[in-house]
Amino acid sequence: MNSTLKRPRFLDLTKIRLPLPGIVSILHRISGVLMILAIPFLIWLLELAVSGQAAYEQAVAVTDSLLFKLAAAVILWSLCHHLVAGIRYLLLDIDIGIERKQARQSAVGVFVVSIALTILFLGVIW
Repeated sequence: MNSTLKRPRFLDLTKIRLPLPGIVSILHRISGVLMILAIPFLIWLLELAVSGQAAYEQAVAVTDSLLFKLAAAVILWSLCHHLVAGIRYLLLDIDIGIERKQARQSAVGVFVVSIALTILFLGVIW
């Protein structure tokens, strides 16, 4: 083993400063997981809405709750972020924006565009 290698004895994750493209990457994965976890609930809600008049009114009551609206906003953000970040990664795959400055700018763009789309769609829905 090479004794000149300076490896840390422990890894303190609180002291690591992740670059912005890394944060976008982690949020891309988290948004994908959130979308997958939302599928069973949304399927249940759809099944409830088409089951009959009483079940439809129950589904409407569920969608009118504040908790559902907050969850819907998070799911909508995850859809927007995953879409925009996915387009960024497709561009990176074809060697567009791979330099450090461009990668950071595109990461900022992902944040701005995904939040703007989320606000826009929330305004349309509510």
